[in-house]
Amino acid sequence: MTSPELTTPGPSTPAPLAGPVGSAGPASCFVTVEGIDGAGKTSHVDAIAERWRARGLEVLRTREPGGTPLAEALRELFLHRRMDALTEALLVFAARRDHLVQVIEPALARGAVVLCDRFTDATFAYQGSGRGFDLGVLAQLEAWVQQGRQPDLTLWFDLDPATAAQRRAAARTADRLEAEPLDFFARVRAGYAGRAAADPARFARLDAGGTLEQVRAQVLAVLEARGW
Repeated sequence: MTSPELTTPGPSTPAPLAGPVGSAGPASCFVTVEGIDGAGKTSHVDAIAERWRARGLEVLRTREPGGTPLAEALRELFLHRRMDALTEALLVFAARRDHLVQVIEPALARGAVVLCDRFTDATFAYQGSGRGFDLGVLAQLEAWVQQGRQPDLTLWFDLDPATAAQRRAAARTADRLEAEPLDFFARVRAGYAGRAAADPARFARLDAGGTLEQVRAQVLAVLEARGW
């Protein structure tokens, strides 16, 4: 998947995430962005990709569920057909396996930076915490499908569910998951918090409640702290 070009910075567009001169960036690195629907994470992904492309790195911009023709077809089923939590989990892990084999692993092997909008943390947050599905089953699927592959960095855009719902309503028509009630998203948010607490070295929590410029500054601080 290719990312759209960034617009020229203007009054309502934050400047790109420029990096220090001579800094190469995170070659052969797997970075994921996470958060409940409406947290605004996708608004910052293009700027992150542009930061690294400006340093001469190959950046693969992708998403889950999705990223391959098969995974995109499964995404359509996942988002628009009613199903139970186990079926949801099996679909997303099937899509993830194809995504890993066909796209993510080959990109990392050739030295690219993989920047993925959602990964397994979303499955634990949405199907595990949101749906109340067995976390042990999800952990077993994770082990089978990923064979140890985990992101090197996860940017978690954290936002309260009520604010996220207002943003979604103003931006688009809700899909099957986005139409869930606020208490569902409260559980999803708690699921993300649990994942972050269990792996603090990988997670970077960002307060997504601020302005675009304020959140962009937090993203920049995280990347600069890692020399990225």
